[in-house]
Amino acid sequence: MGETVELSVSGMTCSGCASTVTRVLSRVAGVTAARVDLASGRASVEGAVRAEELIRAVQAAGYDVEVWRPASSPSPA
Repeated sequence: MGETVELSVSGMTCSGCASTVTRVLSRVAGVTAARVDLASGRASVEGAVRAEELIRAVQAAGYDVEVWRPASSPSPA
């Protein structure tokens, strides 16, 4: 069973860019599904794959990418 990896991708400026990122992520061995949202700059990838492999694939396509981390919630006062 696979996991879901969330990525933050920068440098995408159009739907063609989002399609390119989707395609390169889908081609990584072990990926069962890849969805890219241009507006948020986020990609969600499912499968048995390491984040490092996904990052290398997206970088090779010419985009900046990192594992997405939600903004920290402020500590209650």
